[in-house]
Amino acid sequence: MKFSLTKNKKVEFGITFYQIKAEEDGKFAKKGELGGWLEKKENLDMSGNAWVYGNARVYGNAWVSDDAKVSGNARVYGNAWVSDNAKVFEDAWVSGNAKVTGDAKVSGNAWVYGNSMVYGNAWVHGNSMVYGNAWVYGDSVVSGNAKVTGDARVSGKLKLTLGYFFGMRYNNEEIKEFKQKDGEVILHKGDSEIEFYDDEVKEEIEDDIITLNGKKYKLVDNK
Repeated sequence: MKFSLTKNKKVEFGITFYQIKAEEDGKFAKKGELGGWLEKKENLDMSGNAWVYGNARVYGNAWVSDDAKVSGNARVYGNAWVSDNAKVFEDAWVSGNAKVTGDAKVSGNAWVYGNSMVYGNAWVHGNSMVYGNAWVYGDSVVSGNAKVTGDARVSGKLKLTLGYFFGMRYNNEEIKEFKQKDGEVILHKGDSEIEFYDDEVKEEIEDDIITLNGKKYKLVDNK
């Protein structure tokens, strides 16, 4: 048996959590080492190397498996899955039917929920949110206050740090929509990065600049 539920318990959100203890040496914990908190044994795969650390809590029908790690003050709940080599840490939440897999990371105050997926080498952090049916994958980074929702597909090396991001397809070519809180929209194609400029930009690159309410943004392809 990889782990057991100890008699150490606490009640949060109306749920009783039990601290886990390693019952054998594993990749991430030595025998006798205390870990994080589960509502029930079924929240952590008894096979594989997956582990829950610190004050992290896993509850509901959520499941952590394979070589995944959940640590810090993170919460994984609902029907969420964290698997493969994925990491959920700091104050991040993963909930609903969301899946975090591959080598993906979710950290900071980020929240991944709904039917969304974060996988590959993607990293979601800061105060960002990924929800709805959105997918974030490849080497994408979603951070700051960015929100990825709807049927968005954020892939390649796209970096988003502010605003709202929605996805759509036209003639099999993905069209990305970058939507500000004021309702302004940038539409673009391919793997791109939106960079904010406080100062005036040079005339020779003015064609690459989109101005929204007096703020300038440059749309560039990632190399």
